[in-house]
Amino acid sequence: MDGKTTIKYLQNYIKEKDFHPELLKDYFLKLSEEVGELSCAMRKGLKAQNSTEISGTVDEELFDVIYYALAIANIYDIDIEQVAKVKSHMTESKYPSTVKFEENR
Repeated sequence: MDGKTTIKYLQNYIKEKDFHPELLKDYFLKLSEEVGELSCAMRKGLKAQNSTEISGTVDEELFDVIYYALAIANIYDIDIEQVAKVKSHMTESKYPSTVKFEENR
C-alpha cells in the first residue's frame, strides 16, 4: 500500500460508520451546509498551514462535502469509482483532452 486512501475505501468506511437511509434528507441538508462553509473558507482564503490543524479551513470543509456526498451515494448504493469511469468517458466525448482517465488506478 502506498499510504493513499482510495475512494472505494473512503466510501466503505463512511458506510460502516454512518449509514442511516432514513436520514437521507438530513445528509443532503448537511451537504448543503458544508458547501456553504466551504464557500466561506474559500472566500476568506483559509488554507491549512499544516496537515494536522485543519479546523475551519478549505481543507476541512472540502472533506466534509466529500463525506456527505459519499454518504448519499451509499444510500443510493452508487459506486462512485464506477461512476467516475463512466462519467470520464462521457465527458471525454464532449470535451476531448490529451489527458485520459486510467482505470484501476
